[in-house]
Amino acid sequence: MGNRTDSPTPTDVAPMTPPGGIVGLSSAEASRRLALDGPNQIVPTDPAGRWRRILGPLADPMVALLLIAAPTYLLIGDTTDAIVVFVALVPIAGVGWVLEARAERTLAQLRELTAPTALVERDGAPQSVPTDELVVGDLVWLHEGDIVPADADLLALTQLLIDESALTGESLPMTKTPVDSPLDAGAVGSAPSPPDCTVSAGTTVLTGRAIARVVRTGPRTRYGEIGSLVAATKSPRTPLQRALARLVIVLSIAAFVFCTAVVAAELARGRGWGEAVIAGVSLAIAAIPEEFSMVYALYLALGAWQLAKGKALVRRLPGVETLGSTTVICTDKTGTLTRGELTVAATVPAGTSDGEAGDEGVQRALLEAAVLACEPEPYDPLDIAIVEHARSNGVDVDALHAAVLTADWPFDPDDKYLTHVWHFADGSFRTAAKGSFEGIAVHCTAADDATIERARSEHDRLAADGMRIIAIATGRSASPTGDRMLDEQDLSFAGLVAFSDPIREGVAEALAECATAGIRVIMITGDHPATAHAVAEGLGLPHEDETGDVIATGDDLDGATPEDFDTLAQTANVFARARPDHKHGLVQSLRRLGHVVAMTGDGTNDAPALQAADIGVAMGRRGTEAARESATIVLLDDNFATIVAAVRNGRRIYDNLTRAFGYLIAFHPPLMIAALVVPLLGKPLLLLPVQLILLELLLHPVVSLVFQADPADPDVMQRPPRHARSGLGVSALWRPYALGITLAAGIVASYLVLLDRGWPVEEARAFGFATLLASQPFLIAVERSPRAPLWRTGLRPTPEFAGAVGVIVTTTLAVIYVPALADLMQLAAFPPAAWLAVVAIVAVTTLWSEPFKSSIRRPV
Repeated sequence: MGNRTDSPTPTDVAPMTPPGGIVGLSSAEASRRLALDGPNQIVPTDPAGRWRRILGPLADPMVALLLIAAPTYLLIGDTTDAIVVFVALVPIAGVGWVLEARAERTLAQLRELTAPTALVERDGAPQSVPTDELVVGDLVWLHEGDIVPADADLLALTQLLIDESALTGESLPMTKTPVDSPLDAGAVGSAPSPPDCTVSAGTTVLTGRAIARVVRTGPRTRYGEIGSLVAATKSPRTPLQRALARLVIVLSIAAFVFCTAVVAAELARGRGWGEAVIAGVSLAIAAIPEEFSMVYALYLALGAWQLAKGKALVRRLPGVETLGSTTVICTDKTGTLTRGELTVAATVPAGTSDGEAGDEGVQRALLEAAVLACEPEPYDPLDIAIVEHARSNGVDVDALHAAVLTADWPFDPDDKYLTHVWHFADGSFRTAAKGSFEGIAVHCTAADDATIERARSEHDRLAADGMRIIAIATGRSASPTGDRMLDEQDLSFAGLVAFSDPIREGVAEALAECATAGIRVIMITGDHPATAHAVAEGLGLPHEDETGDVIATGDDLDGATPEDFDTLAQTANVFARARPDHKHGLVQSLRRLGHVVAMTGDGTNDAPALQAADIGVAMGRRGTEAARESATIVLLDDNFATIVAAVRNGRRIYDNLTRAFGYLIAFHPPLMIAALVVPLLGKPLLLLPVQLILLELLLHPVVSLVFQADPADPDVMQRPPRHARSGLGVSALWRPYALGITLAAGIVASYLVLLDRGWPVEEARAFGFATLLASQPFLIAVERSPRAPLWRTGLRPTPEFAGAVGVIVTTTLAVIYVPALADLMQLAAFPPAAWLAVVAIVAVTTLWSEPFKSSIRRPV
């Protein structure tokens, strides 16, 4: 992938040994300091947040309206209704608390799963702890890709480079050195260490490892000074959030206007202020769509938890919504499409071919050079594979690494290689380098052309078999000069080491599913084009056109004009010899071309691409902390198939959310029109506040349980992605609005007709209320299948749907035939034969749109 980014998490790395005499804290002392200084949080938890969550439901518009209605009932002498309204405040606020608690509990579990950790020494042993629990004096290990968790003094390090751009804006990485007196570092009363001997919270470890002593935590760190500004920055709202906000504003304004008109009409007819206010409050309760925002937040939180159970941790909730719009997935090869289980499959010493036995001494020399090109305490998967293979073939790895590493030249991102210079006990110096064949070949000045060309032929043949290959060079030199070019001037080509990395199970099927779902997959790898071709062939990833292979390389991207770059991004599905900056460029190009891009990454240098993508996907197992912090989603199993499963689940969540909104939209017009038209016509109210309260208590559980639990449609991955900017368009909402209006017309017309025929108000009201309640199962069924008629899909029974129907039917019968409830609701039993009319009205007004569904186009 260009850089050594296949690094495991810190807890998987053999920790460096602290300098002599330096020990960490005991657990007891760490707990004492944590209680004294508080958690290591850049922005401390807001203590008022808990009270806002507790009091939040009391700010519900429904609660405010009931607090107006209850005193009004008392003023007009209707004590029973006043008591009912006051009592109803408890369950209505309770529903809000329960749903809020459910969402908050889900988010808390997600935060716990995604919480960053640090490797510290406690009680004399390394252990992983949440970074929130770091305290001053902790001994912490830092590793390539980590985000530094607190301000700390450096006690020991190996080739440490720190990216401080997040803190200082300086783009160049900073080299660091350990403090002169490690035993005194971080001691109470000691002088601050020089800047080049310290690391600051919020910065990123680019390369190397270190041991540091924490000196400042939380808001006392340098990063804490700007942390409040970072925390206060709000992400832009998604298209659906913006559309939802517009809908709520429009309906709220309409509700205010209509309420004012109703109150004025009641007063104009000589009704008292009490009755006029009750009529206005009834309309307001019916019209204000306060549940939309709650349903949106709840569905995203529960959706994120469902994704987490599928091994995809969502770090930013709007990412759940965006998943359904993904049009392009850009993915790494190693560890995502393949298992990431690297093993040495072949070694080819210089001047030989794979399969030739060769001289045993030549094979051993190649393995020894490869070992010397590895870290003394290997943690990179390539290094680990080399060391294990060398040991199994009789190489004394420990003896080689017992030498002194006198020069450790870092990975060169241009030529893609690194170099070590070792000093042995006999006084000799040996140089060893490993990296891409092209980069090593350039620096092997002591190798003849015939050797290089034969190695190139072997390299291309192994790459065509899908292997990952590195080249090894070695040389003997005088003592290190401090000049990389001089240290590497006598390198000779030692040979090739090839690694096998099997394709993951299920990836080919996931790629086929992406093809049917209209999602393009782009493979980006640092490997040779022949290796990329072989893997693409094995996966069935399209990479050819009428002219042959369409495999772009990093060199192609480097030499491309902006227009040519966009053309490559639009046409090539395989990019080889690519660097992290190429990833970032591809994301920008694809987004410029109108795509919604998911980008995978695992290394520190992948962070810009992950941040630039619509959905950044970091690897949970081998990804660095910097990559995980930049991502929208973290994969717990690093598997491409999990990304596709997350997209599938994201589409399901979005479908269910929009269907819940469709139900809410269809539900409101009958309430609004009944509360508006009936008073304007001078008739007794059809819907009283106490009845609207009952509907409110039924509404939220129905929406939060029935639609959220629905499985994905069978064709969820057989249709193109929805447009990212679709939001809640008119084309998606006309049918729910029309259903609500026709249902309202049926209910209001039947109520008015029954009054004209001399029915008592209580019986006519009971008929209208029963019709409204009986329509709810029909509306739920219709909205659960918005594009296909019910005779094709069936009712698709689920326990939640069956439970909701049972509650609605039971409630309908109870409020009409249980005397106490009927009196409370001001209803009376109507003739049994009239139930046929109820069913007929409901069926006609809710099922009329079914024949038109087959012609309804999915909004894009």
